[in-house]
Amino acid sequence: MPEQTTMRAWLVTRTGEPSEVLELHDVPVPTPGPGEVLVRVRAVAVNFPDVLLARGEYQVRPELPFTPGIELSGEIVAIGPATDAAGPSDGDPDEAALGVGDRVVATKIGVLAEYAVLAASDVHPTPHSLDDVQAAGLMIAYQTAWFALHRRAQLQAGETVLVHAAAGGVGSAAVQLAVAAGARVIGVVGSAAKADVVRDAGAELVIVRGEQDFAAVVNEATEGRGADVVFDPVGGESFERSTKCIAFEGRIVVIGFAGGTVPTVRANHALVKNYGVLGLHWGLYPTKNPALVAEAHAELVRLADAGAIAPLVGGVVEFEDAPAAIQQLAGGATVGRLVVRVTP
Repeated sequence: MPEQTTMRAWLVTRTGEPSEVLELHDVPVPTPGPGEVLVRVRAVAVNFPDVLLARGEYQVRPELPFTPGIELSGEIVAIGPATDAAGPSDGDPDEAALGVGDRVVATKIGVLAEYAVLAASDVHPTPHSLDDVQAAGLMIAYQTAWFALHRRAQLQAGETVLVHAAAGGVGSAAVQLAVAAGARVIGVVGSAAKADVVRDAGAELVIVRGEQDFAAVVNEATEGRGADVVFDPVGGESFERSTKCIAFEGRIVVIGFAGGTVPTVRANHALVKNYGVLGLHWGLYPTKNPALVAEAHAELVRLADAGAIAPLVGGVVEFEDAPAAIQQLAGGATVGRLVVRVTP
């Protein structure tokens, strides 16, 4: 256990815009119970649910006041009573378990603080190749992209993948993972300033939304075949136009609706063009099938340590500036992941 008894933590004291409702407080350092570990938080990646939590619009509504933050990298500093150790070191149950001093990543509401208690089964090893800032952005974005491409879409080498919002945290993860799988990637971005980021991530072709009709460009680039897989965290018009450039037996994976509009799926159109629409809510897997999460993490560790993937960090802020970072994400102009450095 750490020698200190109090820690700094950000609290949402009332609902509203993040920059207005987050307050920095001194609170007791939590104590891990049976089956739990205490983690010294090194960095926290900012996610859009942090914005929704502050506004009181997230599907989970913690009782006020509460600590936001849902994704961390850190170090195990204590293990609760009757807890053997944390989860397997690489997803293989035959491997040695994690223990005090090991670097880990995890997801849980309430980690925007200097320490956090987590279920031992929910922490995963940090790839050796990633520092704490990069590692903070690994779990949610790359797990989401991995499950979308490999579990839901069953991506095959040589296929063409169209990635919307390709310069964002989840989009850039999808680009990297698709390239690592041997796919041809076409990315769509919101501005010309973001195009080079996506090319650097491995996309063969980058389309600026609003400047070109991406459906027409995709069809031309694929000689009329269309995209085999569409990765769509935007919804709205992006989804509607994607149905105009989806290949025979193609798969559109719906990740979210960042554009603000939930599209209508036309079953008759899917029937006539012979494509599928698949939903992906990664948050269900840790409870529905945690073994798959461990399997995906082991593969992500392998890819990271092989240099095939690396979280795109668009900015790093100090702990004191966390509310401004969450507010910046709410504005929608970020590239990659914003990360809050919590402790050195």
